[in-house]
Amino acid sequence: MPTLPDNSKVKIVECPRDAMQGILDFIPTSQKVGYINALLKVGFHTLDCGSFVSPKIIPQMRDTERVLESIDLSSTSTLLSVIVANNRGADEAVKHKQVQCLGFPFSISETFQKRNTNKTIIESFNTVKYILDTCDATNKQMVVYISMGFGNPYGDDWNSGIVTDWIGRLVDLGVSQFSLSDTVGVSDEKSIESVFKGLKTHYGSLDIGAHFHTTQHAWEAKIKSAYQHGCRKFDGAIRGFGGCPMAKDDLVGNMPTERLVEFFGNKNLQLNLKEFQKSVLLADQLFNAYL
Repeated sequence: MPTLPDNSKVKIVECPRDAMQGILDFIPTSQKVGYINALLKVGFHTLDCGSFVSPKIIPQMRDTERVLESIDLSSTSTLLSVIVANNRGADEAVKHKQVQCLGFPFSISETFQKRNTNKTIIESFNTVKYILDTCDATNKQMVVYISMGFGNPYGDDWNSGIVTDWIGRLVDLGVSQFSLSDTVGVSDEKSIESVFKGLKTHYGSLDIGAHFHTTQHAWEAKIKSAYQHGCRKFDGAIRGFGGCPMAKDDLVGNMPTERLVEFFGNKNLQLNLKEFQKSVLLADQLFNAYL
């Protein structure tokens, strides 16, 4: 495991929303609430707990409002984040005092942006501006997920310079938090190094995390490369459950959170490991009942 500078604690964003959203059978709200309440005891930096998107597109998340109303925030410092895909979703999300962060999937692949949000990249850029203004007006934070941040399977142009360029344009709007999303698990050590080195050179002061999707054997190289080149925030999902239902790739899943714990060690993460192990067992019970 790496030795971190004192001022460089690694942050983990746990993503039950990403783990659940592609499951066809509806998970009862009470079970979602129970799982999220367990995760809130672990000490993650952020919990990506739901989304305000069309229930026709992601029916599993249609109860996000009820989940937010039912979870117990009385003894946690974990921030709550939700995903929105348009202006209406942002307007709904900011009504909830439990929500501190709004995430927006901004793809630098034109093909995937249309597939994921039914908008072009330029239209989505305007959506980012609206959501950012809405967050500023309601004292919320915005995180832009750079979808297809390490390449894409569609033949759309990609290189690390394109990533840096789009982040620069978004920074000019006022965005300061990003997560680079390896949406279909195409990243490797070289592409991760190239992207993070470029961003560190130009935007070293920004909060830029990594949302990796991975096969069972590629996880360590991805974490190591990102960490070595400046990444200090990593998204994960216990057991690697889930992925992106709009990408339609069953070969990759989310970065397993237990691999992040294994790689960094709890001295660097400061989690409640007893509660983490309880959450792992609960995840096994919950997801295996519906997968």
